[in-house]
Amino acid sequence: MTNVRDDAGARAAAGRPREEWTGQVGFILAAIGSAVGLGNIWRFPGVAYENGGGAFLIPYLVALITAGIPILFLDYAIGHRSRGAAPTSFRRLAGRGKRAVESLGWFQVSIAFVIGLYYTAVIAWALSYFIFSFDLRWGDDPAGFLTGEYLQVGEPGFSLEFVPGVLIPLTLVWIATIVVLWAGVAKGLQRVNVIFLPLLVIAFLILVVRALFLDGAVEGLNALFTPNWEALANPNVWIAAYSQIFFSLSIAFGIMITYASYRRRRSNLTGPGLVVAFANSSFEILAGIGVFATLGFFAFEQGVAVSELEGLTGVGLSFITFPAIVSQMPGGPIFGVLFFGSLVMAGFTSLISVIQVVSAAVQEKFGITRRTAAVSVGAVSAVLSILLFSTTTGLLALDVADQWANNVGIVASAVLMTIVVIWVLRRGPELRFHLNAVSTFKVGRIWVLLVGVLAPIVLGYMLIQRIVTLVIEGYGGMPPWYLLVVGWGTIAFIVIAAIVLALIPWRSSPDEFTAWPPYSPPPRTAAEASAKEVS
Repeated sequence: MTNVRDDAGARAAAGRPREEWTGQVGFILAAIGSAVGLGNIWRFPGVAYENGGGAFLIPYLVALITAGIPILFLDYAIGHRSRGAAPTSFRRLAGRGKRAVESLGWFQVSIAFVIGLYYTAVIAWALSYFIFSFDLRWGDDPAGFLTGEYLQVGEPGFSLEFVPGVLIPLTLVWIATIVVLWAGVAKGLQRVNVIFLPLLVIAFLILVVRALFLDGAVEGLNALFTPNWEALANPNVWIAAYSQIFFSLSIAFGIMITYASYRRRRSNLTGPGLVVAFANSSFEILAGIGVFATLGFFAFEQGVAVSELEGLTGVGLSFITFPAIVSQMPGGPIFGVLFFGSLVMAGFTSLISVIQVVSAAVQEKFGITRRTAAVSVGAVSAVLSILLFSTTTGLLALDVADQWANNVGIVASAVLMTIVVIWVLRRGPELRFHLNAVSTFKVGRIWVLLVGVLAPIVLGYMLIQRIVTLVIEGYGGMPPWYLLVVGWGTIAFIVIAAIVLALIPWRSSPDEFTAWPPYSPPPRTAAEASAKEVS
C-alpha cells in the first residue's frame, strides 16, 4: 500500500497531484522514444564503421553493460525515489543540509534548454526535406543546395537575416512541441510516443528492406560489419564506444530523472530499463544496416569503394549524402519520404523529452500549472531558437553549440552526478535499495562500483580529452573569437543559469517530503548493530 504521508508531502510540495504515466508500457514507449533520436540514425553507423566495423560491437556492448545501463538505472532511481524533476530530485536526495546540490539539477536543466533550442532546428530541416523528397528539389548538387539555396549559410557571426525555408518549419515544430507539453504526460508525451514510435519502426523497416535489395548493398554491409580486430587495441575505439552509448541513451541530463518521477510508487524500474537500453541499441544496429546498405548502392553507382565516400555521419550524411543517393535510386522519392519522415519522428519524440525537463523544473520551482509552464518555456525557447537558428548564421551556431553542449556540458554533468551522488552524498546503497525494493531484476553492489568508479573515470577521461582538443585545435576551422563566444559562452551560460536558478526561492518548499519505501542504513560497526538489535 502506498505511503499516504509520502504522497501528501509530495503533493504539498508541488501544490497538486503529480502526473503519472498510464502504465508500464506507456513509460517504456516514452523512454524509448526519448532515447531513439537523430544520433541513432546519423551517428552510430559512421562511428561503428570508423572504429573497427563489426569488432566495434564488442566495446559497444561492454560500454552498454558497464556504463550505459548502470547510469540509466541511477537516473531512474533518483527520479523515482525523489518524485521530482532534476532540481527537485537532487535537492531532496541531498537533504536539508546540502541544498547547494540543487544547482546540479539546474545544470542539467540548462543543458536541456540549450539542446532544445538547436535540436528543433534540425527537425525543421528534416521536415523541409520530407517535403523536398516528393520532387527531389535539391537537384544534382545536394551540398550546394543545403548550404546555398536552403540554409543560405553566411560567415561566422550573428545575423538577423532570416531564412524563410527554415523559419516556417521551425515555427511549426515549436507550436507542435508546446501543444504536446500543454496536453500533459499521459495525454501529450505518452500519446505522441504511442503513435510515433510504431510508425517510426515500420517506416524504417520498410526503408531497410528496400535498401537491402539495392545493387551494392552487400558491399555496404561488408564495409560496416567486417571486423577489424586490431582496432580493439586502440583505447580511442573504446572511448568512442562509451561515448556512443552515453549520448544515445538520453542519460545524465535530466530526461530519465524526470520521466521516472512520473512512474507510480510501486513500479518496476530495472526491467523496463533493460528493455529501453536494448531496444535503443537494436534500433541503432537496424539504422546501421539501412544506412550502409544504401551507402553500398551509392558507392556502386559511382564506381568507388565505400571507404572512398565522404559524409558518413551527422548533417553531411542526412542532408547531403542521402539526398544524392535518393536522386540516383529507383523509387527515390518514396525512399526520401521514408528516410526524412523517420528523422522527423525520431527527432520529435526526443525533443519533447528534452523540453519536458525544463518545463517540469520550472513548474515545480515556481509553483505554476503544467500548462502555464509549457507555454512559458515553449514561448521563450521558440523565440530564442528562431532568432539564433533560422538565420543565415544558424548552421554554424548550431554546429558549435552542439559540440560544446554535448561533449563538454553533458559529459561534465555525468561526472559531477556520479561523484556527488555516490561519494559526496553517499546515496549509492540507498538508491540500490530503492531499485531492488520496487524491481524484479535486482542490482548488486557491483552497480555502485560501476556508477561510482568506472563511469567517472571513463567519462572524466573523455571530458578532459575533449576540452584539451577544443582548446588547442579549435573546431571546424572557425575563428577563435566565435568559438569563445558561442562554444565556451554556451558552457558559461549553463553554469551561471544553474547557480542563479538554485538561489531563487521556491514558491512551495520541496523539503517537506519523505522518500518511500523507508530506508535504514545498515550499521557500520558491531556496536551499532547491537544497539539496533536492542532497540
